[in-house]
Amino acid sequence: MTVPDPMPSAYPRLAANGDRAVVIELSDQISEDTNRRVVALAENLDRQPIAGVIETVPTYRSLLVSYDPLIVRGRDLQVLLLERLSTVRVEEARARRLVVPVLYGGDAGLDLNEMAEMKRMGTADLIALHGAADYRVYMIGFAPGFAYLGGLPEALHTPRLAVPRQRIEAGAIGIGGKQASINSVAGPSGWRFIGRTPIRMFDPTRSDAFLLKAGDHVRFRAIEEDEAAALDAAVAAGTAPIDWEDA
Repeated sequence: MTVPDPMPSAYPRLAANGDRAVVIELSDQISEDTNRRVVALAENLDRQPIAGVIETVPTYRSLLVSYDPLIVRGRDLQVLLLERLSTVRVEEARARRLVVPVLYGGDAGLDLNEMAEMKRMGTADLIALHGAADYRVYMIGFAPGFAYLGGLPEALHTPRLAVPRQRIEAGAIGIGGKQASINSVAGPSGWRFIGRTPIRMFDPTRSDAFLLKAGDHVRFRAIEEDEAAALDAAVAAGTAPIDWEDA
């Protein structure tokens, strides 16, 4: 099999990534439509596997496909991926939304007050605006279970800190540039943080350690101290409810 050589600006583009992976790029622009096609292709390959494909990793505008070269050759796989992409229906992709309880402010909301001042709005208005949006998980990366969320209201777009903090705890609710996030594990970060959720995006003790996947949606729900404390206890006991709804 041979792969047709596209024009330099033509999409989709295919490229080898080492000797065990292929990248299929669907666009040079980040958009929800492109990401939906990426996710739809990944889910299609999961439902109807190509022999030799081991794993797929969706990104904003491309899909990494790792494979076993003893089962399928990279060049042959590229042809099969182009054929599969031509048959994928975007509307078949999963549509679910995770409702994330958030305790805004407090020790975890390091930047809430400063951001409200920067935006010339009250903290209650900032919280309401943050919670009113529908966020899309564009990709998982950087850390285990870390979701890059699109859909942040433009009024809340805020540059990252010039000097990253050395440790931000898991569950911290962040804003970085045009994106929102939920810290999946503790670590350094230059994002700005406005609260925390007791729910864990990454928990190796769960049957599915990663709570979110590319293509999911997220909605934030403000909670008070008593509910946060109850959820903290439920998370520690392994009994915390996970609130999914149709997207």
